[in-house]
This record gives sequence, C-alpha cells and structure tokens, in this order.
Amino acid sequence: MTAAASLPTPGQLQLRLGLVFALAVSVGNIIGSGIMRTPGLVADQVPVVWMVIALWTLGGLHVMLSANVASELITKLPKAGGTYVPVRAAFGESMGLLCGWTDWLANTAAIAALSAACATFLAAIFPALAAYQAPVAAGFALASIAINWPGVREGQIAQTAGSIVKVGLIVGVIAVAFLAEPIPVSEVVSRAGAGMNGAAPAVGFFAVIAAYQMIYGAYTGWHAPIYFVEEDANAARNLPRAMGVSILLVTAIYVAFNLSLLSALDMNALRTSELPVALVIGNAFGRSGGILVALLAIVIVAVAINALVMGTSRVLYGMARDGLFLPVAMRVNKGGTPHVALAITAAVAVPLIFSGAFVFLFKLVAALAIFAFFLFELSLFALRRQQPDLHRPFRAIGYPLLPALVCLLDLGLLIAFIAADPMSGVYMAGLIAVCTPVGVVLHRRRQRATFAMTT
Repeated sequence: MTAAASLPTPGQLQLRLGLVFALAVSVGNIIGSGIMRTPGLVADQVPVVWMVIALWTLGGLHVMLSANVASELITKLPKAGGTYVPVRAAFGESMGLLCGWTDWLANTAAIAALSAACATFLAAIFPALAAYQAPVAAGFALASIAINWPGVREGQIAQTAGSIVKVGLIVGVIAVAFLAEPIPVSEVVSRAGAGMNGAAPAVGFFAVIAAYQMIYGAYTGWHAPIYFVEEDANAARNLPRAMGVSILLVTAIYVAFNLSLLSALDMNALRTSELPVALVIGNAFGRSGGILVALLAIVIVAVAINALVMGTSRVLYGMARDGLFLPVAMRVNKGGTPHVALAITAAVAVPLIFSGAFVFLFKLVAALAIFAFFLFELSLFALRRQQPDLHRPFRAIGYPLLPALVCLLDLGLLIAFIAADPMSGVYMAGLIAVCTPVGVVLHRRRQRATFAMTT
C-alpha cells in the first residue's frame, strides 16, 4: 500500500483496524453479565454435570459452525452493515430491510438493557444511587458514545484494553473458584431462602431445549467483527481468524467457569443459586465480595456496551448507503466514526432506558433476530447458486454439509422459540408484512434510478 493510499479519505470509513481489535470486539461482545447468572439457571434445568458441560461445549461448536458461514459471506461481500448485507444481495430489499432493522433495533435495545444493568450493579456499591437508576444508566450509554465520538481509534483502544481486563478478571474468578473451599449446599440454601431448596427436576427434552437456549444466548455477539469489515486492513485474513480464535477462547472460558463453580459449589448448590459467582467471591473475600462482584459485572457489561455502540453505528451507515435509511447517516467524521449514525443510536437508546421499553423491544425482536440470522446463513446457498463466479477469499469449510447443519440447528431454535412464546411468531409475521411492501417500493425506486442513469 502506498503512502497516499494509506491516508484516510474524508467522509469515509478508514482502514485503522486489524486482528487484535477484531479479537477484542468479538470476545468483548460475547462475554456479558449473563454468564454470571446463566450457569445456575442451566444447572437447574439439567442438573447433571456431564450434560451441563456438554451443552456449553455444544454452544461453542454451534457458533463456530455459524462463523464458518459468516467468514465466507463477509469476505466475499466486504461491506459495512453486518448481517443484512448478504441477505439483501441474496433475497432482495424486503428481507435485507427486515434483517438490517432487526439487527439495529436488537443492538440498540441491548445498549439500553446493559446500561440499565450497569446502573443496578453500581447501586449495589452505592445504594443512594438506587433512586436514580435511569439517569445513571443513561450516563453509562452516553459515556460509551462519548468515547467513540472523536474517532475509531478511541473506540478501538477502549475495546481492546477493556476486553483484556475483562478476560483477566474472569480467569481470576475461575482460579478463585477452583482454589476455594467448597461451600455446603445448606449454606447456599440458607442464603437463598427455603423456597429455593427444591428437588432436582427430571431432565426432559424441553428442559434441555430451555437450557440450550440460555447457553446460546450467552454466546451471541461472536459475529461482532463483521461490522468492521471495511475498516480492517486485511479483512479476508483477519476476520475469519478472529471469529474462530475468539469462539475457541470463550468456549474454553465458559467450560472452565462452569467447572470451577461446580468445584466450589457442587451441583445442588449451583442450581439453587441465582448468582453463583457472588457466593464464590463472597466466600473467598468476605464482606467485600459483594463489591468485587458488582465491579466485575460493571467491567464485563461496560466493555460489551462499547462493542455494541461501535457496531450498531456501522449498521445504520451501511443501510443508509444502500438506500435503506436516511442518507445523512452516511456521514463520517475526521476520526472515522459514523457520527450521525452514532447520534441517532443514542437518541433512541436513551429514551428506551427512561421508558423501560427495551424490555418490550427485546420480546419483539428476539424471535425475529433468530429468523434474521437464519436468513443470513441461508444466503450462503443462494449466493453460491446466483453468483458462482464471485471471488471468495474464504470458502466455508465442509460445504454444503456443515452450513446445512447450522441452518437446521438455527431453524430448530427458531421453531422452539416460537413454540415457547407464540406471540413472538405474531410479531415476526407482522414485521415481515411491514418490510415486504417497503422493500418492493425501494427496489422499484432503485430500478428507476438505475434506468435514469443509463439513458
């Protein structure tokens, strides 16, 4: 690359990112506060040690299969915007619009929800703040926006440093849990209350499905690097590597985390605890344990918020460039940040925090998000058929069997999700019905514009 070519182009995304950031944003986005509660919930559904470990391992294998598909899709269509880019190329404007808006709404709701979680954990340290949780939560969201506003370099530094600290803290918790004296189940029950001391339920099919849905949720966010494909100097090499390595790392952390909790608590104690890590840390550090757990949670969540803020602005930027959103969202400041898209995201996330509407929005887009990702994976087959000669720097391993397997897995999850919550299927059908005519209008408008340019 020449010196002139390496200079940033005003008003466009800039090639300032690389493998280290891709790893940091993937790990930072996957590991959230859910890992602190999920082990106990999973153990309550499937109170068998080998099944717990097998399901956590299966979750890592599942998302690795998805990353195999994503690596081909994003390197052959290296455009900012995330999952909607190949969906739009394969299935047209309507499905692209559906996928893009779902991605943006889900991420924006997640920013609001995680900011609210940070405020809750901070109130555990400073109880006087409990009466001001919404303003404090908005402060967390706006702080992340402020970090990223000057440019991509600031967001990159925050994400990389934060992810390193996050992993280090979790490894420390794992070490403490392995070294700590086991906590008797009677003590756990006395802390949790007598109502928690129920017999272990029988392990049935629906219990396994419920446990796996929670585990799969703990792995979401692995695809964060794809939002930055236009800003990575060697995306075709770095993004597949980053997703693969980060998934392996997080899987190892999750399995070790659960094994360490089982070492410290035993199965009955684990399944009767709402926040098992708090018991382990409290047992090791006494009264200060609660503060340490709250600080750990704030670090974990704040790093995830930063990853979401960075990625969500790229979704709006890509949609605007493709005519699916207001053109003003394509504006990029001197530092390489899509600052208008960032401001729009903040303008939606903060009211969601104060209204609490992010809870409803999560229910609204949860099933739709799985459907959108199913479309993303399915687009691999459509694009292989429609554009067989398209250059593919990375070709999905085991095609068509492994990509077909992950499509079936996600389709099964989608069906299970709708069966458990039929209203989510109604929401999904409604949003598809809205996006279809809008997509048709956009397609016809694009056709007219193309015809006008060629005549």
